[in-house]
Amino acid sequence: MNPKPPMMRWIYWLGWMSFGAAFRTLFGMRVTGEENLISEGPVLVASNHQSFLDPPLIGNLYKTEMTYLARKTLFTGMGAWLYPRWNAIPVDQDRPDMGSLKTIIRKLKEGERVLVFPEGERTLDGNIGKAAPGIGLVAVKSGAVIQPVRISGAREALPRGSGKIRFARITVAVGKPIRLTEEDTRGDAKENYDRIAKRIMAAIEEL
Repeated sequence: MNPKPPMMRWIYWLGWMSFGAAFRTLFGMRVTGEENLISEGPVLVASNHQSFLDPPLIGNLYKTEMTYLARKTLFTGMGAWLYPRWNAIPVDQDRPDMGSLKTIIRKLKEGERVLVFPEGERTLDGNIGKAAPGIGLVAVKSGAVIQPVRISGAREALPRGSGKIRFARITVAVGKPIRLTEEDTRGDAKENYDRIAKRIMAAIEEL
């Protein structure tokens, strides 16, 4: 019998419930491919990045907590207290280092679910960009199942550079999980990371 997943802490649950209600009420959030969700064990969730709304959007797919990356500039004032309690890992987008990648790998090996945006930043034009090879490294080193997700409509709801919420229909599409094999990790490590990163982005684009 599988152990019962831990309950959400109240501070995480409060954000999860509030954002979820807002997404469904204001944006008519629709989820497709929900049957593909991996709800147990370590999962590397990989999504395109359209808006600041993306982390709570994907967090609402699950009924247990998840970990995600956030710009370190958000960890000031109230954010310095709140974001760590929402399981955010600070990352320096201007000077990315191995520290955040090592933290992600450790979290996955501990059995947690971690959200990563392979593009590294929000889209400006709505198109899906290229993935950094770091996502491939994390996938290989952690051995976690990869869950591709595609968000549509979040850019229209809250575009990059805008602080104004707009009413737009948001859809979250969940793809079939990717499980790497020994064949995927043979040969040159750097080439493998790049190839796996491209494979993950291709799976997101197909949704």
